[in-house]
Amino acid sequence: MTEQKSTGEMRVAIAGLGSIGTKIATALDQGIEGLTLSAVAVRDPAKHQAFLGGLRRQPQIMPIDQLGDAADLVVECAPSHHLRAIVEPAVKRGKSAVVVSVGGLLDNYDLIDLARANGGRILVPTGALIGLDAVNAAAVGTIHSVTMVTRKPIDGLKGAPFIVQNKIDIDNLREPLKLFEGSAREAAKGFPANVNVAVALSLAGIGPDRTQIQVWADPTVTRNVHRIEVEADSARFSMGIENIPSENPKTGLITALSVIALLRKQRATLCVGT
Repeated sequence: MTEQKSTGEMRVAIAGLGSIGTKIATALDQGIEGLTLSAVAVRDPAKHQAFLGGLRRQPQIMPIDQLGDAADLVVECAPSHHLRAIVEPAVKRGKSAVVVSVGGLLDNYDLIDLARANGGRILVPTGALIGLDAVNAAAVGTIHSVTMVTRKPIDGLKGAPFIVQNKIDIDNLREPLKLFEGSAREAAKGFPANVNVAVALSLAGIGPDRTQIQVWADPTVTRNVHRIEVEADSARFSMGIENIPSENPKTGLITALSVIALLRKQRATLCVGT
């Protein structure tokens, strides 16, 4: 394993500089206790030249499969089909990887065993949800059921494989339409850019096959709305959140902030929450 710098700083690399990655890079550049931005991977470096040039400390630009050489922790902020190419080399090197496209983890679940065998870690941020601490705690006991209802504006759902394959016309909707009801695992296949929250919820609780989700296209909402109901032997609780979309309508503004909060916990003197 590559040793950390003598300063004791944890080196962080980011794969992808879209709406999430740029916010994380900016936060690291402005300063997070004990962390430094060491490298980035982007498909088109020229496109991001102005952004990177505005950072106080220039990170290296590297191929995604080499980020683990220049960092102790790699943050995946790319389309889900790149997940394995980003995470596998990092955990093989015994490094940590923050997975944003957590839905893609279900098709690459062997990465968890690979990380375990090599001393690596896979970290899933809370993302666009709330209450994963409570779900984690309840899962220490017995959770009987977890259900989630997601409502999204039309623009946030366009192009989803489930909609395309079933030839569903959502452009002219005037009232809410339930598109899907089933397990989080199946939802992740049909809506890979939309239900990372449901997969994170399932991994915190009773798994992707028992966690039930509805996905609605809703022209009456302007935010990504999630409602969760949990029945457990320790508690019954419900949660709701309405996320403001980022520049990418499929992603809420709070997703990037959630990753930044997770990064702050890595070296924080005071750490609140499980």
